[in-house]
Amino acid sequence: MDKYKMIFSGSGGQGVITAGIILAEAAVLHEDLFAVQSQSYGPEARGGSTRSDVIISSSAINYPKVMNPSLLVCLTQESYTKYSHLIIPGGTIITDTRFVSPGKISDAIIKELALYDNVMEKIGNPIVLNMCMLGAVLQLTQIIKEASLFKVVEARMPKKFIDMNKEAIKLGMELVAK
Repeated sequence: MDKYKMIFSGSGGQGVITAGIILAEAAVLHEDLFAVQSQSYGPEARGGSTRSDVIISSSAINYPKVMNPSLLVCLTQESYTKYSHLIIPGGTIITDTRFVSPGKISDAIIKELALYDNVMEKIGNPIVLNMCMLGAVLQLTQIIKEASLFKVVEARMPKKFIDMNKEAIKLGMELVAK
C-alpha cells in the first residue's frame, strides 16, 4: 500500500469526524502505518456540512488534505452533490440509501447501503450510524484489521457504549459482505 485517500462526508451530528479520527488512530497505533485526519465543518455545528479527510499510508504523508479520494462516503445528498466529482476514476463511493440518491458517475463504483435503516432496525440508536459506516469502509478496503479498530473504540468510547459501537461496526461489515 502506498497511500489510501478517503473523504467521509455528511452533516454535523452524524459522527463522520469521529469516524475519521478513530480510523486514523487505529492505523497509527495498532497497524504501524502513517495516517493523517483533517476536518472541516460549517458553523452551524449540528446539521451543517461536515467533512473528514483521512489518508493512510505505509510511507510519510506530506499533505493532509484529500484532493482526489479513492473512497468517498456520503451520508447526505448535499455531501454527495458537493464531493462526488472529486472521486478518482475507478474509485468507490459509499452512500446511505435513506438519504442519498446518487447520480451516475462514470468510472466510479457506487455502493448504496441501507446504513441508517439497518442501524435502526438492528441496534435501535442512530448515534452509531458512523460506526456502521466505518465497518462498511473497513470491509470494503481491508485497510486495517477489525481488532485494531476495536482497540481504539474501547479506549475512546464511554464504557456503556463500547458494545453498541462494536455491534454497529460488525453490522457495516456485514452489509458490504452480502
